[in-house]
Amino acid sequence: MTLSRAAIHALLADHGLRPSRALGQNFVADANTVRRIARLADLRPGSPVVEIGAGFGSLTLALAETGARVLAVEKDRRLVPVLREQVAGLDVEVLEGDALALDLRRALSARAGGASWTLVANLPYNVAVPVVADVLDDVPLVGRLLVMVQREVGERLAAGPGTDAYGAVSVKVAYHAVAKVVGRVPSTVFVPQPKVESALVAIDRRDRPAVDPAVVGPDRLFEVVRAGFAQRRKMLRRALQGVVDAAAFDAAGIDPSTRAEQLSVEQWGRLAAWGGARS
Repeated sequence: MTLSRAAIHALLADHGLRPSRALGQNFVADANTVRRIARLADLRPGSPVVEIGAGFGSLTLALAETGARVLAVEKDRRLVPVLREQVAGLDVEVLEGDALALDLRRALSARAGGASWTLVANLPYNVAVPVVADVLDDVPLVGRLLVMVQREVGERLAAGPGTDAYGAVSVKVAYHAVAKVVGRVPSTVFVPQPKVESALVAIDRRDRPAVDPAVVGPDRLFEVVRAGFAQRRKMLRRALQGVVDAAAFDAAGIDPSTRAEQLSVEQWGRLAAWGGARS
């Protein structure tokens, strides 16, 4: 069972609720879409999955149908009791909390020991990038993410060097994982209907970071990356003045007239390592 458009409107009316613009709430109201997401998450019976921003439970119900053990996180306290009603009797635990403030690492460790988790989420525009970045940085128990985000955000998460969408967050994702846009979602499947199309992005964590932390630490690496993309239209020798030594370009085998969007994560690593690393 999943929630139809009529069911979501009924839940809103019955509980005197309206979707919160501040929280970026757009509830999925299409059975095919939520089951497609559950299928793309590649879940198995008994496997642990954490859903961020469960809302009324449209996607939660589809995840539970796979036989996975679901931890559904919801920030909006108005929705939590309704969500609990929807998933009653299923292998779903509802946790009230803000994904950006919650100690997700501790929460997952306490529930599944050392098992690898899958994170599935319908993420609003304003929290999509920080949620993905925080999970990749701080929650190694999450081995796979499947996120539904605004299309432009999805393209940034999965972008490779030399593309317009490629930026600092693309490098962050590539450092930890391999990402790919695996589907599009039209605005018509949401209540209320947003003005933008969404994308589904699959992010699979690497066994080890793309740049060896023993060679250059992530703090130093991303200091350099952020500086480069802060002035992305400038050549790197200018954008990185005061951040890396001029001699680092030759040592790293990188043309100083290159611009930020042209470097792979491995090239950023070499440049940061040769540029007076402060790891």
